[in-house]
Amino acid sequence: MLSIRSFARSAPRAVARLTTASMRSGVARPSIFKTSAVSALRQSTGATFSTTVGRRAADGETDDELAAKLESEIQIEEDMKAQEQQPASIKDFLDNSPFELIDTPGQELVKLVRSFGNEKITVSFSIADITNYDPYTEDAALEDEEFDESAQSPNKQANGRPEEDVDEMEDELDDEAAAPINLSIVVEKPGKTAGALNIDATAQDGNIVVENMFFYEDAKVAKIDSPESAQKRADVYPGPPFGSLDEDLQVLMERFLEERGITQALAVFVPDYVDVKEQQEYLRWLSNVKAFVDA
Repeated sequence: MLSIRSFARSAPRAVARLTTASMRSGVARPSIFKTSAVSALRQSTGATFSTTVGRRAADGETDDELAAKLESEIQIEEDMKAQEQQPASIKDFLDNSPFELIDTPGQELVKLVRSFGNEKITVSFSIADITNYDPYTEDAALEDEEFDESAQSPNKQANGRPEEDVDEMEDELDDEAAAPINLSIVVEKPGKTAGALNIDATAQDGNIVVENMFFYEDAKVAKIDSPESAQKRADVYPGPPFGSLDEDLQVLMERFLEERGITQALAVFVPDYVDVKEQQEYLRWLSNVKAFVDA
């Protein structure tokens, strides 16, 4: 989904840049010599000149062009939104899951909150993971490595790949996996104990992969809501990497999370929801910037 949207965004923008560049090249710019002559005349006569350029500067010479560009970007996003359907996984999860969705417009962080017996469970994730994700970085590194190897092999084409491998690579790009989304899972027992478990995991390809498990004696430290909490959290012994724990312990911890709703359904929902929210927030950002420029 991300790769399709990124391509759909970049293609119209590339055309728009070319158009804008050609427009700019045809626009007459103030001559350096003319400006220098006006400055010299001011110095010699002591007179103050009021020019048309000076009057336009008060409003900004690029305001109209910027507003038009923003409007173009908004239209691109609106068209993409109209052509896309919301993934069924989002509605299915929200309708059938015990989690309550907490999504504040304008903020990157999203939370899923539920009760489980005497526990309070909070799953937090951010659209920053999708905006910072570059699926082509690893591909480029692999291509460079294969190119170096192919330089020593006369049986491969000049581009470093057999023809069938090139076709396969293009198919893989078309079916590109969604960005991995980081999850912060906090399990509390309010009224029972002041401590909390904090599990760092990743949702990708329909799976939940646990990476680290922490215990904090103060549940507030598990939630990084302030610089003070972040500092206290950094000072706490984090425990060993999850992958280094006894295998039976790892399996039991994964079952512990599944019983609390950290399942494959959530692993499918999160990347799909992040993708939709990213488009909504980008469109909101464009509209806010345009409104400010137009004001």
